[in-house]
Formats: sequence, C-alpha cells, structure tokens
Amino acid sequence: MATENPRLGDPSAAALDGAGVSGAAAVCACAAMAFFYVAILYSPTLILRLPPPTSVESFFLRRFGCAAISSAASVAASAALLGVWRSGDLSLILGVFGIRRHQLWEAVVIPLFLTSLVYAGTLVSKLWLLMNSQIEDCTEDFCCQPTSFMQIGIWAQHFVDRMSAYIHDVLAWRTYVVAPLTEELVFRACMIPLLLCGGFKTYHIIFLSPVFFSLAHLNHFLELYCQRGYSFLKALLIVGVQLGYTVIFGWYAAFLFIRTGNLLSPIVAHIFCNVMGLPVLSSSRTLGLATAAFAVGLACFLWLLFPATNPKIYNNKIDSCSCWHGYCSWS
Repeated sequence: MATENPRLGDPSAAALDGAGVSGAAAVCACAAMAFFYVAILYSPTLILRLPPPTSVESFFLRRFGCAAISSAASVAASAALLGVWRSGDLSLILGVFGIRRHQLWEAVVIPLFLTSLVYAGTLVSKLWLLMNSQIEDCTEDFCCQPTSFMQIGIWAQHFVDRMSAYIHDVLAWRTYVVAPLTEELVFRACMIPLLLCGGFKTYHIIFLSPVFFSLAHLNHFLELYCQRGYSFLKALLIVGVQLGYTVIFGWYAAFLFIRTGNLLSPIVAHIFCNVMGLPVLSSSRTLGLATAAFAVGLACFLWLLFPATNPKIYNNKIDSCSCWHGYCSWS
C-alpha cells in the first residue's frame, strides 16, 4: 500500500497519511465490531447477571446504553487502527468518520430527496388515502371547507398529538434515533475507512460491507424463534426478507457515505426509510397511480444517483480522487 497521497489538501485524508492497516486486519476488525454490536445487547443478563427488565421502557433503555457503549468502543478501535490520534486535531479525527461541519445543508437535503424518489409510490398511496378520507368527511358533513381555520387547527392539533406520542414512545426512539445513529456510526463511519485503508476498492466495499450490517440482524431470528415461539420457517422467512432489505439499504448507505463523505447523509436516509417502511410497488386502491409513481420515481432515482452524489457538491477540496477520503488512491 503506497503512502503517497495526491490529496494532501484534504484534512481528513492528511490525518491518515501513513496509516497501515492490512486487508485481513480490516475485515477481522469489522467482523468483531458487528459481533460486539449485537453481543453486548445480551450482556446485562447473560454476563452481568442483572435481573430482567420489568417493562418495555427499561428493556429498551438498557439496550440504548449497550448500543452507546458498543458504538464508542468501535470508534475507539477504528481510530486506534487507523492511527488518527497522532494528528491531535479533533476536527481532523472527526472528519475521518464523516462528522463534519461543511456542506451540512447539502448532506441532508439532497440524500433525503434522492431517497424519497424510491418511495414515490408510497407517497402517492398515502396522499390518495388522505384525499379519500377528506372526501368522505366532506360527504358526511355535507359542506367541506378544507382551508378553513377550524380544519387547519384540527390538523395542527393532530400533528402535535402524534409528535408528542412519538417523543414519549421508546420504540420510536429506537427506530428513528438510536438505531440509525449507532448503526451508521459503526457500520459505515467506523468500518468503511478501515476497509478503504485496507486496500479494498470502493465498489468492493459498497457491495461487500453490508454483509457485516446484515449479520448484525441475525439475532432477530433467535428472538422470533426462541422467545416469541414463531415456527422455524416463519422466523426464517421474516428474517430473510429483513436481511435482503438491509443488504440493499446497506449498499445505498455505503455509497452515500463514500460519495458524500458526511455521516449525516446515510443517517437521514436511514431515518427516512425507517419512517416509510418498505416501498409500495403497487396498490389496487390508487387505480395504478402508485405503480406508475414508483416506476417514475425509481427511474429518476437511478438517473440522479451519481450526479446528486457528486463529491464536489459535498466537499470544499477535491483533486483527482473518486471519493472524499482519498484512501482509494492508496491501493
């Protein structure tokens, strides 16, 4: 692995000049991070012998703490292997993990818009249901004034009530906050720099790194089969669909992180996907509009995928490198 880096103007790349990580060491470290991310969730009862949680809230709060510990340990291990502590500059160290202050607006809005294109069918389906419900309400009330202050007030109150419910819902915190933050930090920000410095090509990392992300979800099979009493086949089918979805999303999240160089990009995409669920491919209720919207949205997504993630949009200094890190020139 060559130590000369043509992108000396990039601080994050400069922080890793001379970092020596073999490919085998990078893979082993990533596998260990994935294993530790899952194993620590069961450590309070299996290792520390703590009593079982008495409520759903205490169960997830305990898991939140475990996820925070595993994330911090992964960051420390990755930083030690990469040797970023030698720079002594906190901004450079954080920059290696995609935690940056530059181009924040672009790093959030553009990936969010790009991701929403895949859910065009879902959005059309939801809009169709909303319009039909409003028409039914108008029919029942004989007279409909959707733009009246009273109607707007009802919508606003409904929105506030839902947001308040989410804030106090520990499951919402797990799905929309803790899981996206910790998973993207560990499986993208910690693993991808290691694999890049280990000499792997960017396209290999994009397609292979989600394997670690998917393996971290295999514990769901044990929970469904052993704890919830699902049949072996049913648990296998459920986890199989979930693993397929996580692999596809992992490709996209790794692509976003490498192209934009900002951890916020895969995080906002992760949150949006968790909010929306699986994309709606077709719906009999929308008279084919959802199917057409999904097809058009997917075509636009593929058309804009590379232009919308051009590294020049998200970085101040780009020389002749295909990714913001500059590590790809080392292999």
